[in-house]
Amino acid sequence: MKCALVTGGSRGIGRAVCIRLAALGYHVLINYKGNEAAAKETLEAVTAKGSTGELLAFNVGDAADVQNVLGGWIENNKDNHIEVLVNNAGVREDSLMFWMTEAQWNNVLNTSLNGFYHVTKQVLNGMLLKRFGRIVNMVSLSGLKGLPGQVNYSAAKAGMIGATKALAQEVAKRGVTVNAIAPGYIKTDMTAELNEKELAAQVPMNRFGTPEEVAEAVAFFVSRGAGYITGEVLNINGGLHT
Repeated sequence: MKCALVTGGSRGIGRAVCIRLAALGYHVLINYKGNEAAAKETLEAVTAKGSTGELLAFNVGDAADVQNVLGGWIENNKDNHIEVLVNNAGVREDSLMFWMTEAQWNNVLNTSLNGFYHVTKQVLNGMLLKRFGRIVNMVSLSGLKGLPGQVNYSAAKAGMIGATKALAQEVAKRGVTVNAIAPGYIKTDMTAELNEKELAAQVPMNRFGTPEEVAEAVAFFVSRGAGYITGEVLNINGGLHT
């Protein structure tokens, strides 16, 4: 059984990615931290595509939790290969640096950057042994150009971009690709509090993107046809930044 793991898969971009991967025939492992109801809705959407899936509840930023839950799943499913990993989990705690608390800094860095390390470390060995794997890291426009009020988020996503490029070179000979997707303004719960009308006016396409448009890029990166593309960052931002 070919499996795909999506962290932060219960809502928004993560949910759209889970549904798209289900349409490609993957058994989808839907990671979530606390919102079980939303995760179950994603699972229902996955099965509606005619595929299968299951929920994995763990905090990507907690090494022990990742080891116990994800490591335990891998140990108990030795015949099932996680060939796709989408590191999507992330949080925003925006604040100007002058007022940013240490907790705000640590929580954002821990979820995105440390979460990337904890989860990828668990699944990478299986990919290397099988000589095939697709890792897609969800970064951000913020990690490319920096955004005021998001020093923590920009640092976390920029760190993931650097890690993407380095890991891609380490594992390329084993048939594992590592790429990143940098969304701009996407219509999700995370951007719900933003002034969409005002911000969309800054975008050449004059609108926010959709989670489904991001999911299509994931589908491309995980395809066999994208096997010679690695270490890349794909912008999905309507022309806002290139």
